Amino acid sequence: MRAILDLDRYPLDRPGSPDWQALVARCRADLKRDGMFNLEGLVKPEAIAKAIAEIMPVMDTLSFTHKRRHNIYFRKEIPGLAPDHPALHLCDTVNHTVCADQIMQAVPLWIYEWPPFITLLAAAMEKDALFPMRDALARVNVMAYREGETLNWHFDRSEFTTTLLLQAPEGGGEFIYRSDLRSDDDPNYDGVAKLLRGEDAEVKSLILSAGTLNVFRGKNTAHKVGTVKGNRARLIAVFSYFDRPGVTFSREEQMGFYGRAA
Repeated sequence: MRAILDLDRYPLDRPGSPDWQALVARCRADLKRDGMFNLEGLVKPEAIAKAIAEIMPVMDTLSFTHKRRHNIYFRKEIPGLAPDHPALHLCDTVNHTVCADQIMQAVPLWIYEWPPFITLLAAAMEKDALFPMRDALARVNVMAYREGETLNWHFDRSEFTTTLLLQAPEGGGEFIYRSDLRSDDDPNYDGVAKLLRGEDAEVKSLILSAGTLNVFRGKNTAHKVGTVKGNRARLIAVFSYFDRPGVTFSREEQMGFYGRAA
């Protein structure tokens, strides 16, 4: 993996060592303070170039274009909320998706399946263990956002989201988020409505560079991707792990996300 990851800067291959423990402590501290941690330059530039060369022909010819008009919850209705409540304001998302079974020998799959990578993530998230998905389509997705396209406001279903930026666009495509907008006990619908009106002063944005691993706690933090500008797409790999083995999507979920079932 030394040809792919910068293991001198990030000692994933030395679990339990003092340097590894320091990295875990840093990731945990960043998660607690910011709701995320970033390992900038984890993937070497040569490996990023190889990944793009492997993925782009598939992206250009076989990707699934997913266009959605949705609310921040990705649900048609929320019990207790009137259909016209401003927290249910509709927005548009467009992306192009390549699934794991289409890029089985590509660089992101090598990273995803490497046990020391999974061990580091579990330790940083303070999990006893993490397991790759069993789902042939969903375990790793690569998403492309082209000019004028965006991933709009939403909350994540899972506790953590793990992504690797493969290619930054010429403009736009920044990661925009509002930390702890809601809690497990308080949905804060009025706060959600304020955010969607563009009136929340606590919104932050982050520009990531290619090769950066981002681990984000997005269950209660609203977030989106800024509209992409220019001819170069924003290209990002999404890694799906769970704290139990054997997780798969249903056939209906696969059809909804990818237009096909495994």
